[in-house]
Amino acid sequence: MSEMKPKKKKQPMSDRRKFILNMARGVGLTAMGGFVWSAYVDEVTASSLVLRPPGALEEKDFLRTCIKCGLCVEACPYDTLVLAKPGDHKPLGTPYFVPREVPCYMCPDIPCVPVCPTGALDESSVTTDGNLDINIADMGLAVIDKDSCIAFWGIQCDACYRACPILGEAITIDYEQNTRTGKHAFMKPVVHSDACTGCGLCERACVTEKPAIFILPRETAMGKAGNYYIKGWDKEDEKRLENAEEIKTTTDLSKQKASDKLNSDMLEDLY
Repeated sequence: MSEMKPKKKKQPMSDRRKFILNMARGVGLTAMGGFVWSAYVDEVTASSLVLRPPGALEEKDFLRTCIKCGLCVEACPYDTLVLAKPGDHKPLGTPYFVPREVPCYMCPDIPCVPVCPTGALDESSVTTDGNLDINIADMGLAVIDKDSCIAFWGIQCDACYRACPILGEAITIDYEQNTRTGKHAFMKPVVHSDACTGCGLCERACVTEKPAIFILPRETAMGKAGNYYIKGWDKEDEKRLENAEEIKTTTDLSKQKASDKLNSDMLEDLY
């Protein structure tokens, strides 16, 4: 018979070993947390082109206010809205839509907005005279890539114009003679930023493989002239001059008379 050796008693873990193991666990959890946080930051920073539901607050305020409850998604009758999931490169759990897949169908009663419990979707921003008005929604702005739009090639197409729910206002057609053929006319679509709601129906209807008209957030789609420029023909804009103060800057060049500057330049050219 083989001799059975008694089992060794498990020695209590030393304080030094406990400290090392706890340090290792801490480093591991910190690294994991770093990866998770990094992924979250990537999702957030990639959200500059995300399209929100009607009535959405400005993006920073929207992200602070939205509680990711999904009520707006449930209320949408066309399944336009979806909640961002990992890998969508959008802030997790927030509602958005992709026009090429399912655009906003401009429901007159805008069911996604009144159900929002926090005001992230602001009902007042889509209300006129006490009534909901989807035509004043601002989800984005349609932008046309003239190089890939076949209407700019001379091929007859008005798909985006016909798909627009605000027909003849948000998108109009400019007719121009096609001097290349001498027989046909260009039917060039023009987007009017003051009327476009960014619903995306035009993008969905575009016949090209990759849409030649697409929706971008308004702040991305539009430039900004700045406060230094005034529309002299616009009385409302010209009111900004009423309390304006004149600012004068003096340089060596400005101290000279214009005629002296021109004469000195001419002499430099001669010699």
